[in-house]
Amino acid sequence: MLSIIGFITILVVVGLLLSGRLTPMIPLVLIPIVGALAAGFGFEQIGDFFNEGVGNVISVVVMFIFAILYFGLMQDAGLFDPLINKMVVWSKGNVITVSVASVLIAAVAHLDGSGASTFLITIPPLLPLYQRLRMNPYLLLLLVGGSASVMNMLPWAGPLGRTASVLKTDVTQLWHPLIPIQIIGLVLMLILAIFLGFREKKRIEQKYGVIDAQAVVAEVLEKTKDETSEKNQLARPKMLWFNVILTIAVIGVLVWGIIPAGFAFMIGFCIALPLNYPQIKDQTARIRAHAPNALTMASIILAAGSFLGILSGSGMLNAIAESTVQIMPGFVGPYLHLVLGVLGLPFDLLLSTDAYYFALLPVADQIGSGFGIDSLSMAYSMIVGNIVGTFISPFSPALWMALGLANLEMGKHIRYNIFWLWGISLILIVISVLIGVIHI
Repeated sequence: MLSIIGFITILVVVGLLLSGRLTPMIPLVLIPIVGALAAGFGFEQIGDFFNEGVGNVISVVVMFIFAILYFGLMQDAGLFDPLINKMVVWSKGNVITVSVASVLIAAVAHLDGSGASTFLITIPPLLPLYQRLRMNPYLLLLLVGGSASVMNMLPWAGPLGRTASVLKTDVTQLWHPLIPIQIIGLVLMLILAIFLGFREKKRIEQKYGVIDAQAVVAEVLEKTKDETSEKNQLARPKMLWFNVILTIAVIGVLVWGIIPAGFAFMIGFCIALPLNYPQIKDQTARIRAHAPNALTMASIILAAGSFLGILSGSGMLNAIAESTVQIMPGFVGPYLHLVLGVLGLPFDLLLSTDAYYFALLPVADQIGSGFGIDSLSMAYSMIVGNIVGTFISPFSPALWMALGLANLEMGKHIRYNIFWLWGISLILIVISVLIGVIHI
């Protein structure tokens, strides 16, 4: 009976998450409470489950709040602008180098872990360049989205925070084994950019002839400069090198692991804010500008802590796992993590990020443990298999914004992307097995 209630609880939560009618916090908080009451638990017991669940994710919440505030502040101060402009100049309008620059610019822009800000930073300056060079705009979204997806393995980007809250582990420790995979993923995206750049250059020359690339770059840069005059009021060019050094130091501390990630971002933010914006009214304005994003992510993680605490504390997850193990064919069980990893990217077309990590992962982890699959292997397989397709998912609000900015269609975007990104996803899974990140 407990497993049936657990299944129904998870299915209702997933259904409400997919419906898009409610913010994720609402079903994650309310539906498990109803399920626990139906299973015979009282409010006092449910309160204990809640305390335990929230206690497991509070460090992740702190990290998200201050990571979003920190990188939002760095964007306001113009940390990434000179590098992006230099990459556009470096491309010289060559189709292949423009493709490579698209990957590199997206990787830098996604350091804040926000898909929306990444697209806002990359598409406005790059889209006119693509249009004037007669390059396919769907290639722009493929390269930017794929690069940002690989960068989405950063601890503060979302998927790892969700995974850490499910596994009750430290998010930076979870990230460390993924650093080589992240680097290899970016290399694969650069190789893909070169290959598709050659193909695109051939298509353009056959259809339009040779284009004056240098004149195109100069025109696009001048237009972009005029359009960003309002943003430049917040820029702090004199603080550029200080902000660069501080950001490298914060990320270095994260990799080193000497202090918790949230504490590192808290310190970095408290140093950067008064030095970049000495006036208290400006400091308050910067906090208010980025607090909505920070609190939205924090509230979802806290709600997920409640959800997982109730499902775990009530025994629903164990009951679901035991029931599933009894009916699953024995030959599939030991390789369940690989099966889910291979199907991870197609799951992006069926499940939202919250449903994938908060509903599917905990159930898969419990089932896999019955076949001797350790939790980290299950998590890494599902992360690596899924994450490259982050921005082909119709459940990604940031992607819809990107399509709007570029005036493109979702269906064509998915068809253009899925073959290449699924291929990279499968290669990364194989590499993860070979270097021991995922165990068989």
